[in-house]
Amino acid sequence: MRTLSRDDGFTLMELLIATTITLIVLAGAMTTFKQALAVNDVATQTADSSQNLRAGTNLLVRDLMQSGRLIPIGGISIPNGTGATPLNRPSPPNNPGQRFTNTGGIVNLPAIIPGSGLGPTIDGQTTDMITMLMSDPIPRGDGANGQHDTSETAIELKVGPQAGGIPYISTDGSSFNVGSNTDWISGDPVNGVPPMAAGDLIMFTANGGYVLGTVTRVDATHVFMDAGDWFNFNQSGTADAGTVAALLTTAPAPATVNAQRIYMITYYVDALTTPGTPRLARVENAGTAQALAGVVEDLDFTYDFVDGVTNPANQPDVPTGSGLSANQIRKVNVHVGVRSERMTAPQHDYMRNHLSTVVAIRNLAWVDRYQ
Repeated sequence: MRTLSRDDGFTLMELLIATTITLIVLAGAMTTFKQALAVNDVATQTADSSQNLRAGTNLLVRDLMQSGRLIPIGGISIPNGTGATPLNRPSPPNNPGQRFTNTGGIVNLPAIIPGSGLGPTIDGQTTDMITMLMSDPIPRGDGANGQHDTSETAIELKVGPQAGGIPYISTDGSSFNVGSNTDWISGDPVNGVPPMAAGDLIMFTANGGYVLGTVTRVDATHVFMDAGDWFNFNQSGTADAGTVAALLTTAPAPATVNAQRIYMITYYVDALTTPGTPRLARVENAGTAQALAGVVEDLDFTYDFVDGVTNPANQPDVPTGSGLSANQIRKVNVHVGVRSERMTAPQHDYMRNHLSTVVAIRNLAWVDRYQ
């Protein structure tokens, strides 16, 4: 009888035991690998939601900090007299027909215009929107030597046609000519100055009054503000306060008018353009909305007012019957909530992230102590 030796190989029992041990080790390794993938997926989705949150709020906070820059105390006059028609407000695509209020004694557009509950409803909760005004901080125009003048952000316009390349505004306020100051229209890409375009806003100042005009078209030397602009600021009736025409005819009739480019910036949640993926949207003037971050589930603003008496805080809008106005807003409390683009594998749910911050509106709180 032949005796088996190790040189003859493994027995069936040994092979089964070795296979079992190998499978147990592989199962443990695969489980660990799967858990690592799940952890990595959670980390990726968490980073995704955090990035979405940063992308949206950084620009929002920056714009809020700049809001009110060189906007007059009390706001800018808007068409509000006899025959004045409603003014359009940039708004979410699924919330059409929103207006700036220019009736019931509202005669000015403040630097910050609240929009409590005017955004779309997401997961059963309403969202807010906000609109803010600020001056263009980038100088534009030609200096005396024909070079870009870094100190010039506004342009002085004579009233009525002028010769010799002198800038002027037409007597009916429907256009103005920049004369030899062509950089005011063409811009200066090297220095980051964008060209003038349809939908831009211009603030005109004369005799202590301020009004808005919407650019509808431009050529090499002219900026036109035709009636029927998107906002409806270009209302021409001189009897209607808050129009360029009224500014030019208010006694004493001004000999010169200053023109300054203004930015109107609106933030809201767009839940329609990409269904199921609501995005934080930013609109500049009457331009196309720019999607900043997604997926945004919450956008809420409250406001702190300063009236020197009660100074109400955390108000979702201007308190009704309080005697306060949006011109008394000094602080904006911002809350933004986002979720990841897709569900995580282990939880089968979205990763969510929320940010709350407070922005002091320094341009509205600024006081010239030497005046």
